[in-house]
Parts: sequence; structure tokens; C-alpha cells
Amino acid sequence: MKKLIFTLVTLAIAAVPAQSAKRKASGAVIAAPAPVQAEPKDYPSPGEIVAKAEATEWVAIAPSDLLVMDLAADSKGKARRVVIQLMPAPFSQGWIGNIRKLATAKFWDGTSVNRVQDNYVVQWGDATEKKALPEGLAVVPEREYFRERGITDIHLTGGSSIQDRSPKFESVMGIDAYGAPNGFYRGWQFAGDVSDFGMDFPGYWPVHCYRMVGVGRDLPPNTGTGAELYTVIGHAPRHLDRNIALVGRVIEGIEHLSALPRGTGALGFYENAEERVPILSVRIASEMASDKPFPTYEYLSTESQSFAKYADARANRRDAFFIRPAGGADICNIPVPVRRKIK
Repeated sequence: MKKLIFTLVTLAIAAVPAQSAKRKASGAVIAAPAPVQAEPKDYPSPGEIVAKAEATEWVAIAPSDLLVMDLAADSKGKARRVVIQLMPAPFSQGWIGNIRKLATAKFWDGTSVNRVQDNYVVQWGDATEKKALPEGLAVVPEREYFRERGITDIHLTGGSSIQDRSPKFESVMGIDAYGAPNGFYRGWQFAGDVSDFGMDFPGYWPVHCYRMVGVGRDLPPNTGTGAELYTVIGHAPRHLDRNIALVGRVIEGIEHLSALPRGTGALGFYENAEERVPILSVRIASEMASDKPFPTYEYLSTESQSFAKYADARANRRDAFFIRPAGGADICNIPVPVRRKIK
């Protein structure tokens, strides 16, 4: 229809000089026809798309996959709770198994938030490094920072379609600054190796976006046990991808970490013990006392039609505030929507 309108307008304007020549003698003035205005289109915002998603497009998060951290109350006596969703298989399962054991053993009770580095991370654990770890923690090798081929039902962002011999790919945005195609797997952002552009994808890994939770470690080959954890509170430090294990993401209460005073020591560590924020408890939600109601959370399926529309809207903002669509988005600028379940 747009091409048709353009053609008609062009023909109408081209006819004006000939008509004008015929009527000059009579002194008539012929005005050029008014340009044809395209009907304005109402583009919903990403938030409006998510709000209208069908109930069947939301996926419940099992309480056994939620890590609940309660910090000491703030200066006004307000409770501070941080809820972390643990990553699904096949990613980082060795560390996540350790984290489950640490939570069951109540390891983090009485520890603290020890590091807050501006535009980078918040880190917590045992500042003394003397607290005994529970028995049976796995030693996870570096190769587990990413997973090799064999993952199915991976949905990549973008428009063109490619097929790999092992996983199922639907579309691809292209190669980012880290040399990897980006996409989503079971509600999580991820990146992958690429060789021969689409014919062979050797491996995949989760990416360091805002709110992601990772495992602190010493120098290689140490990979960390999971006793020291951190979350990203700044611009996505993608250079950490495949160098540190990612195990989850904060889905509620990130403000209790991101708004903490910045540490003044090296790398943002607090220099004095009194600056540290005490951790009261860390539990797996399914292991918490049943007499205390705990909310149910769900995420928008990354395989749903609503998510596809939402991702497109994040990459191409056309709603009323915006003047020009960007034409693309960093994978970390398409966060997967998570909400408390609507009853």
C-alpha cells in the first residue's frame, strides 16, 4: 500500500506543470496537491506488550530454584530481601549443586556483603575466610564455564534463519563485540561460539548482564566453590564471560544491593568490618518454613509470541517518546521479564 500511495502522489505532482501551462492564459493558479499522510500507527511499548501477554505464556519458577537472602534491616528498620533464581541445566550445575549444599548447611548465616564496586559488582560471603565449608563440595573444572554442543530449542534474536547440525536455531541477530551470536535459552540470555557462520556452534555460555550472579574465585585454575558470590550492578562486564561461573540472576530486591555505599578499599572492598552489611540467612525457598508464605514467581517464555514482540520492541522503540528506532539491541538490553505470579 505504501508503494501504491507513493506512485499516485508522484503521478499527481508530475501532472501539475502540464495543467498549469494550459491555464496560464486565464490566470488560474493551480496548487500542488497536498501530500498523502500515512495513517499513524500505535506501537505498544515493551512494558505494554508484557502486560498483555497471555497467562499461558508465563512459566512458573520452582521454589527449589530460588535462593532467598535476607540482609540485616536498613537504617530505617526496613527488611531487605534478595531473591535469586538459579540457572537451569545444563549450565553451571556443579557450582549450583554446591550452592544448594551451602544454603542447606546455613553457611551464609552470619556472613556479610563485603564488596561494592561502583558500576561493577556487589560481592558477599565470609570476609574472614575462616568459616568451615560443608563437606562434599564439588571441585568444578574450567571447562564448565560453558557447555559444548548438544543444547536444543535455542532461540536467537533477530530476523534471518540458520540451521545447525545439533541444536535447533530459529534466528540470529549477528556477531557482537565478543564474536558471538546472542539469544535465549529457557528464559536466559546466552552467547555462543560460531565458526563457518551457522554450520558449527562448538559451545554456549550465559552472559554477564545486570543482575546476573556469579561465583567469586582466586587465580586459575581455582574456579571457586560458590561460597563467594557476586551480582552485576553496572554496565555488563562481558569480558568476564567464560572466565567466571555464572549461576543465577537476582529477580527481586536488587535495589538492596545496588544502592549500598561503595567500598573505598581496593576493588570496592569495605575497609572496616562495621561497613559490611550483615547477612541474616540464605535459604532455598522450598526449604523455608512453611508457616511463612512465600510468593510464586514466573518468567515470560522466551519461546512465546509475546516475547518475540517484546524483544523487537526493545530493539526498535517506536512508541510515542522515541524519534528513531535503534535497529538493534545488546543482548543485555533485552532482560527476560519476571513477575510475581498473578493469582
